[in-house]
Amino acid sequence: MRVRGWVTRGRRVRAAAVLGALVVGAVPAVALAPGVAGAAGPAPVCQVRDDRLTEISGMVATDDGYVVVNDGADDEARRRIFHLDRRCAVTRTVSYPSRPRDTEDLAIGADGTIWVADTGDNDRTRETIALWRLAPGADEPVLLRMAYPDRPHDAEALLLDADGRPLIITKGGSGTAVLYAPTAALRPGATTPLASVGQVVLPSSSTSNPFSFLGRGVVTGAANAPDGRRVVLRTYADAFEYDVPDGDVVAALTTGVPRAIALPDEPQGESITYSRDGRSLLTVSESADQPGARPTILRYAVAPATAAPQPAESTTAPTPAPTTAVPAAGQADGGVRIWPLAAGAGTLLGLLAVGGVLWRRHTDRR
Repeated sequence: MRVRGWVTRGRRVRAAAVLGALVVGAVPAVALAPGVAGAAGPAPVCQVRDDRLTEISGMVATDDGYVVVNDGADDEARRRIFHLDRRCAVTRTVSYPSRPRDTEDLAIGADGTIWVADTGDNDRTRETIALWRLAPGADEPVLLRMAYPDRPHDAEALLLDADGRPLIITKGGSGTAVLYAPTAALRPGATTPLASVGQVVLPSSSTSNPFSFLGRGVVTGAANAPDGRRVVLRTYADAFEYDVPDGDVVAALTTGVPRAIALPDEPQGESITYSRDGRSLLTVSESADQPGARPTILRYAVAPATAAPQPAESTTAPTPAPTTAVPAAGQADGGVRIWPLAAGAGTLLGLLAVGGVLWRRHTDRR
């Protein structure tokens, strides 16, 4: 018995060693899957230290710095359009001629005009929404009212098309957002009807964020690239960048396949813009519910836009951008391909099964 016991113990030790070696050999296949381990995180740009700016919901980059707005705030001092320098210090504020309801996003036109989307409607009770248009050098913005054709929507994202027409993107909630555009030129003192011009379906994602799966399916901000060849939508978890090769923003959003950039664990990320050179995405989060925290502008590197389409006589397809395109399924975590993880996990499970068989064979020989 003693001899047999030692033999049995030796077999168990050898089986355990084999199992351990298999597990250790399999771990790198999962841990080092491309785009998962060692992915570069965002770089801090500057910290906003002005106490009036704790609910930043919209941002654009300018040649001199940034322009930001707060979410709807009860404090009159916070209801301003804030101009910041490159170190995030406030250099100028612009007051509204009347009280805005819920300012959510910003866009900047080719001529430097600032557009403020006063489109937030958490309770979905507003009869009209509005844009505030601030011309370069102007002392106050102009109010332009609009009305949805169907029912009230909560919207936190604004884009401009190639002609400078505003596009309102609803927040959604299930991964699908609706695009609305004015049916006529916007005029002060008038309410312009909006029309639905399409829907955008967000790719699937598993990026960590404070709102779990709910945060991955709502649009909280948008931006146009300075050269007009890309647009980006963001959620609380990710940024989805679309190529706009022919200037048709609506077609790009409704039919294009985006590249994803994970924005993991931003506290309450609602703002996004491109840097002036178009090489980076800049984000900033609200800090109102984070005692002692200050909003910090973060920089995420992005790839250049896809090469322009070839002439009609050429059969060469456009070269895709060297970042990960994200179809609605098969990828997650901000453009990381799932198949290497699945393959690594499958390998690990298979090797564990083999190890289990070896263990069973050794331990059964008693």
